[in-house]
Amino acid sequence: MDGKAKNTRETINQYGRQLFGFIRDRVATNEDAEDILQDVWYQYSNLPEAEVIESVSGWLYRVARNRITDLFRKKKTERLEDFTLQSDDGEINFRDILLQESFTPEDEFFKKMFWDELMAALDELPENQRQTFILHELEDITLQEIADRSGENIKTVISRKGYAIRHLRKRLNNLYKEFINY
Repeated sequence: MDGKAKNTRETINQYGRQLFGFIRDRVATNEDAEDILQDVWYQYSNLPEAEVIESVSGWLYRVARNRITDLFRKKKTERLEDFTLQSDDGEINFRDILLQESFTPEDEFFKKMFWDELMAALDELPENQRQTFILHELEDITLQEIADRSGENIKTVISRKGYAIRHLRKRLNNLYKEFINY
């Protein structure tokens, strides 16, 4: 093992656990924290002369903070699957409600009520937001394909989808709470 690889391995062993904890406290998921930590180590391992850094820990934490900031600046598309709530039985997902087979009259009642409310909420949206939501969530067409079909910029399509999701979350929140208490 050459000197650079040995230095990198020692740095990872010395700072890895604390740096991961620092990142994890500031992001939503372990996966995000692991991705950011991997980016930090990748950047560190590609430094031409890592030995000249005066404060390795300061450098590592500064890069980690920058990656965390980058993560928050990224626009993420929201999907219907993201609209879940933890219950005593586990996580319940709106897509599961919409597409499940009904086994009891109560299941059928809630499913019909949910579809009716969803359609009413969709009717309240501007046409372009409604179409984007329907194509992406119900017809499973990618956002890029929607952008290509419509001739719109992908960021415009992502924004429309986000506006639709926010409206539907707000509009269907009471129904969701009723379902959870059922």
